[in-house]
Amino acid sequence: MSKKNKADLQGFVYSTDPNFQFKDENEDIIETAKPADQRLLIQLDRKQRGGKTVTLITGFLGTVSDLELLAKNLRNFCGTGGSAKDGEAIVQGDQRDKVLQWLIKNGFTQSKKK
Repeated sequence: MSKKNKADLQGFVYSTDPNFQFKDENEDIIETAKPADQRLLIQLDRKQRGGKTVTLITGFLGTVSDLELLAKNLRNFCGTGGSAKDGEAIVQGDQRDKVLQWLIKNGFTQSKKK
């Protein structure tokens, strides 16, 4: 079996289910909601981060690539590091005021700071 075919199997080797079919990757496309419809919650978090403070942005409804773009824009605006994983955008440090300011400026009007 070539490497290309192995990638098409998505890690499956064998199935005993006679009705088993591989899912097409494009079936689960989630559209990103409009910024005005998003209810984002901005909160401070220190748990499981070695005592370091981060700002979490939760409640994003949309694709992973759009979440990563949101996190990138927030990191650039705040001038800090961060990431996007598990459906959350993470910005290093206590940046709640700056994040809220950027979100409201860019149409996320239902955002709240906790």
